[in-house]
Formats: sequence, C-alpha cells, structure tokens
Amino acid sequence: MTREYRQHVYRPPVGAVDLLLIRHGESEPARPGESFQMKDGHGDPALHANGQAQAQAVGERLKDDPLAALYVTTLRRTHQTAAPLAAHQGLTPEIEPDLREVCLGDWDGGLYRIKAAEGDPAFARAEAGQEWGEIPGAETTAQLHARVRAGLLRIAARHADQRIAAVVHGGVIGAALSIATGATPFAFNGAGNGSISRLVIIGDRMVVRGFNDTTHLG
Repeated sequence: MTREYRQHVYRPPVGAVDLLLIRHGESEPARPGESFQMKDGHGDPALHANGQAQAQAVGERLKDDPLAALYVTTLRRTHQTAAPLAAHQGLTPEIEPDLREVCLGDWDGGLYRIKAAEGDPAFARAEAGQEWGEIPGAETTAQLHARVRAGLLRIAARHADQRIAAVVHGGVIGAALSIATGATPFAFNGAGNGSISRLVIIGDRMVVRGFNDTTHLG
C-alpha cells in the first residue's frame, strides 16, 4: 500500500498560548463641546446600542470555544463587551492594564474623533509618520508598543497550552499585530468593532493566525 502524506493542519506549538484579541463593540459617539467620562487620563465611553449588539454577537460566536481565561482592560467598553461571553463561559474577566487603548493626550475624551474627521494637521502628521506622539500630549508609538508587548507576554506566561481571549482596543490590536509581524506601526490599525484577531505566543515569539474576523456580525 502506498504511504500517503496529508497536508499539514496547524496546531499551536507545545507551551504556546492561543490568544483571541477581540475589539470592543462600538462606543457612544463624540459630540462637540462634550467630553467622555475619563478614567486615568483615558476617555471611557460606554457602548453604543450597536456596540451592545456586537457584544452579544461575540458572545454567541465564542460561547462554546474552550477558553481558559478572559481578559479586559481598565476601560468599561471592554468590560461591557466581554460580559455576554463571560456569562456564556462562566468566566470572571481579569484586568490587564497594559492593554488599554493608546493615550491620546489632549485629544482624549472624544476630541480625537472630531480632529480626525476634520483632518487636523496633527492627525495628518500622525497618519503620515505612523506616530501617535504627533497628537498633543499623546504617548508615542514606541511607548504604546512597549507596554502592549509587556502585557501580551505577561498574559502568555500565565497560560501555556491554553486558549484565551482578551477584549481590547483598536490601537492595541494594531500594535500587537505590528509587533508580531514586523509590519509598519499602523499597518493593522482599523480592526472592526466586535472583530476577532488571533495571536499565538510562545516565549517572546508571536505569530499572527487571523485578523479582523467579523463573520459573526452579519
């Protein structure tokens, strides 16, 4: 009988963590002259009704996934997005502060969205140079990447040979996938609200296995 060699099916290597990065659902809109509630220097809006629906869809998508842990950040939109999934899985979300959104300095609290929509010159410079630090008072791209990397490795060290999920932010997903691939800093910015991306981490090595999966959102 002729021996057959089937095509390889990927499995995370022994000792790796299989990490699902979920972007929080859509948050409430920014309005001129108003600021979001603030927390530790970051805008802390609640979910929009559409974001709540996205959170429910994430929970349905992953309710039977074999998750060993669920992480959120310090900001409430991640807690609200994680809540349906946590209920399905019987998990209590844990906070990883270093995976909070990029600090936007003087533009935090909602002003960033307005400045971006208006094409403010500092926003244009940030986009062109892929440098968050062009925004007044914001943290730099290097600072964001350093803390995101630290947070990811800290989580990975706790969960060898496990599949886990973390509800985080668009800037964090962009940073994580840039770190993992060596791509330019903003190459993966723009993951959709409620989307799922996937990283496999072993030691200090990160491998991207998926980006911006929104099939569960309809």
